[in-house]
Amino acid sequence: MLFLQLLPSFFFLLLLLPLLSIIFLKRASAPKKQSSPPPSTAISPPRSYPIIGSFLAVVANRRRRLQWLTDILQVTPSATYVIHRSIGVRQVLIANPAVVQHILKTNFHNYGKGHFNGTLEDFLGHGIFNVDGESWKFQRQVASHEFNTKSLRKFVETVVDTELSDRLIPILSSAAATGTVLDFQDILQRFAFDNICKIAFGFDPAYLLPSLPQTKFAQAFEDSVTISSDRFRSLIPFFWKIKKFLNIGSEKRLRIAISEVQEFAKNIIGEKKHELREKSSLDSVDLLSRFLSSGHSDENFVTDIVISFILAGRDTTSSALTWYLWLLSKNPRVESEVLKEINQKSEATAFDEVKDMVYTHASLCESMRLYPPVAADTKEAVNDDVLPEGTVVRKGMLVTYIPYAMGRMETLWGSDWADFKPERWLEKDEAENRHWKFVGRDAYTYPVFQAGPRICLGKEMAFLQMKRVVAGVLKRFKVVPALEEGVEPEFVPQLTSKMKGGLPVRIVEREEKE
Repeated sequence: MLFLQLLPSFFFLLLLLPLLSIIFLKRASAPKKQSSPPPSTAISPPRSYPIIGSFLAVVANRRRRLQWLTDILQVTPSATYVIHRSIGVRQVLIANPAVVQHILKTNFHNYGKGHFNGTLEDFLGHGIFNVDGESWKFQRQVASHEFNTKSLRKFVETVVDTELSDRLIPILSSAAATGTVLDFQDILQRFAFDNICKIAFGFDPAYLLPSLPQTKFAQAFEDSVTISSDRFRSLIPFFWKIKKFLNIGSEKRLRIAISEVQEFAKNIIGEKKHELREKSSLDSVDLLSRFLSSGHSDENFVTDIVISFILAGRDTTSSALTWYLWLLSKNPRVESEVLKEINQKSEATAFDEVKDMVYTHASLCESMRLYPPVAADTKEAVNDDVLPEGTVVRKGMLVTYIPYAMGRMETLWGSDWADFKPERWLEKDEAENRHWKFVGRDAYTYPVFQAGPRICLGKEMAFLQMKRVVAGVLKRFKVVPALEEGVEPEFVPQLTSKMKGGLPVRIVEREEKE
């Protein structure tokens, strides 16, 4: 049945590809400019042709698609642009807070996962990040019990602190003593993975060990994220669908990787079920226990939930902290202010210490403005609609708001938007002029944690974990990137963003007087 559905697209592409190939060759042989002027003078909306729309421009910018879309939105007065990607596919690109509020809150029920849940269904199944309606409501309601103040305090003072003192700090001390170069992105992923498994599933995978063990699951999870992300970026989705149908290439690797990930998740579920049978009441109730006690006995459904929460807990905070530490290394003034605040708070308990770190909180917000863990999010219109600035949306059209682009809009952040400036989130406390007061932005101007009914449940937990890591690491060590001189790391927008190739660093012990 799938093959028959794909046949029309296949024959059309056979007719179209020779023409496109000729055009691509001519474009490729054209002389390249040595430099580009600023976006305001160099960028204009892409030309759109009959049938193929702006497909040529999409192909030409395929290796810098996110930056290209950002450039377009920066020069579009309404910060909302409809791009005709290819045959019959139109997509609304958004960096306008009023429009973001419309799709994420005001008209929330008109914008859902649509056919995009099919793109991720093999990996995330019917987990919370890939469903709408009653299933989403149920999962969100059960999960919400894990994010109250008592749970957050326990998370910081037991889970994060133990991982920090028993695992992360010793590894950094050893690296400082031996001069070893570490991939800090990898270290942070291991740290976050251990934490999410302990707090959500009551299971310690012990992935952050001095030997930095390579596991089948970790590689399989990374492959699942990468190949699933490639599906989204595919210029012609037909190709990955036919590879899946034939079980070849990247789709064969994806099937094998997902099988490994699911086996890992099912082992966790099996151990938790055994624990629940053996004990009439558990010492502490975790997320997995709540789902298993909620009456859902479908193991595949619970497996999808486990995989979704691993993705959220492992990759988002590690991505945010990787870019944060790189930005700190380039901005010693900000690092000095963060360190000053850490030293002032060091006598407090772990939870109280991080809860009130205002300048550090602002600097993390500023870092995620420039390098959001989720760079873009796409919805599909359920019915026809008109956006606040006048764009007509037809049923089935894709709408994508782009936090990465929104963090680079002069209209939202001023002419100094490119500067790493935590002070834009702060003002002096009127009662005592020496102290900073945090001034947040609304969730539609800064949708790094989503907004509206689907706003991230783990937002507060993420901030607490990140601030505890920053305080624990920077108080004792200076993290020095070991990149080649003049090399800027590359932002890779997968399901969650990554730093291409990781962040190689040297660890230096701080002097007491620092």
